Amino acid sequence: MFRRGPSSKSDNTKFYEILGVPKTASPEDLKKAYKKAAIKNHPDKGGDPEKFKELAQAYEVLSDPEKREIYDEYGEDALKEGMGGGGGGHDPFDIFSSFFGGGGGHPFGGGSSRGRRQRRGEDVVHPLKVSLEDLYLGTTKKLSLSRKALCSKCNGKGSKSGASSTCSGCQGSGMKVSIRQLGPGMIQQMQHPCHDCKGTGETINDRDRCTQCKGEKVVSEKKVLEVAVEKGMQHSQKITFSGQADEAPDTITGDIVFVIQQKEHPKFKRKGDDLFVEHTLSLTEALCGFQFVLTHLDKRQLLIKSSPGEVVKPGTYLNHDHPLFLLFFFFLPLVCVWLFDRFIQGDSRRGNANIPKAVHEG
Repeated sequence: MFRRGPSSKSDNTKFYEILGVPKTASPEDLKKAYKKAAIKNHPDKGGDPEKFKELAQAYEVLSDPEKREIYDEYGEDALKEGMGGGGGGHDPFDIFSSFFGGGGGHPFGGGSSRGRRQRRGEDVVHPLKVSLEDLYLGTTKKLSLSRKALCSKCNGKGSKSGASSTCSGCQGSGMKVSIRQLGPGMIQQMQHPCHDCKGTGETINDRDRCTQCKGEKVVSEKKVLEVAVEKGMQHSQKITFSGQADEAPDTITGDIVFVIQQKEHPKFKRKGDDLFVEHTLSLTEALCGFQFVLTHLDKRQLLIKSSPGEVVKPGTYLNHDHPLFLLFFFFLPLVCVWLFDRFIQGDSRRGNANIPKAVHEG
């Protein structure tokens, strides 16, 4: 993203005045000033909501080295124009909660009524190849999957209770903004996960790390799912296991989704809820009658035969046992087709020269 700096400076002292600190205040001074003022003005304790919002906006900007540099150089207008990612763009309650290490470290006890928002984890999608027999009869498949689960020893905290602290590199946001000066008044801004905390917003001392998950907060586990493929399910239909995907702290677990992929069948074809079978007849069978046995998808042996005196034409459909349809093709002596063609054209001069022996017609 590219932004051009404003042609003139705007107010660059307001945020310092809101926090009650000089422009030379250190990061530690900013923390102390914000903590004291935020607790005093918190709406849950009867404080002024607008004042609480201003404090969060001021601390969000001045606690970020890149944003503070832009604010000191260009003022608040530069932040509003997006050069530093914006000022006051985060929820003031989220900033307050992250400052105190989340709901567990809330200074009033029990956590803020607003709390920290949870994002939804990604769904995990797997193709599930199923035979036509299984779709016709229905089946249940047991599938073993590997997923990430919250560590049971530390309850997904990654450390001993209360041992984690807000990352000083990103002030608990999990993201950092990099600024490059490309030229006079021209700045390039890039946002990326914080390297210090890997985007979590928290840091853990090595001695306090959970011995089971090594501070990762999650562990790998095997999970066996029973996937019920119901009768009549279609190609591309989805089977969903809600909340069974990878777990992560402060995250609503996504779903595991299986997408049915119907395998090709050597004999039967499916169209919607109907089954089709192609069968080739000889000319004698088509004219004089036929009889054969067809093995259905459920292993039933079906006797297929024509009625006495019935003449079957090419392309005829026979609805034998709904939803089963049979499509007939014929294997005819080509001489019949050749002579008939010559008869229609009124041309019999070639006699029986080069008469082919047979043709497969449908």
